[in-house]
Amino acid sequence: MKLELKGITKRYGSLVANDHIYLTVQPGQIHALLGENGAGKTTLMNILYGLQEPDEGEIVIDGKPVAFRSPKDAIAVGIGMVHQHFMLVPVFTVAENVTLGVERTRLFGLLDRRRTRREVRELSARRTCRSASSSEWRSSRPCSARRACSSWTSRPRY
Repeated sequence: MKLELKGITKRYGSLVANDHIYLTVQPGQIHALLGENGAGKTTLMNILYGLQEPDEGEIVIDGKPVAFRSPKDAIAVGIGMVHQHFMLVPVFTVAENVTLGVERTRLFGLLDRRRTRREVRELSARRTCRSASSSEWRSSRPCSARRACSSWTSRPRY
């Protein structure tokens, strides 16, 4: 999917959070959005994910303008968002947090954890990430990376 943000502007009264932002992400590309606190990163991502509407500008997916009125609209075209730490559910694994809002369930609405882990691993593999199940890769990483990698498959113990 090709994603384009064209002239995205968001104001809160006299405060301009995003001022005519242009961004193009080609299929297969990965970008990092960096900036100081208050620079408008979260506002821009909230617009892209349908949590807020821009005051100006447009979002274009594969050459077609789209208007996201909710996260459900963004998810429908393949856009997902993992929020900053405070938006995560601490007792969930990384895989469960990644699929929050689109989780797969079993009989009686119970979370299908096995399917959730498998789908997140498959997504990671398609994005050329190393497999979280690779103990060789995990053991070669610093402690914090091993911990993050392990959280794909293990649950915190309380």
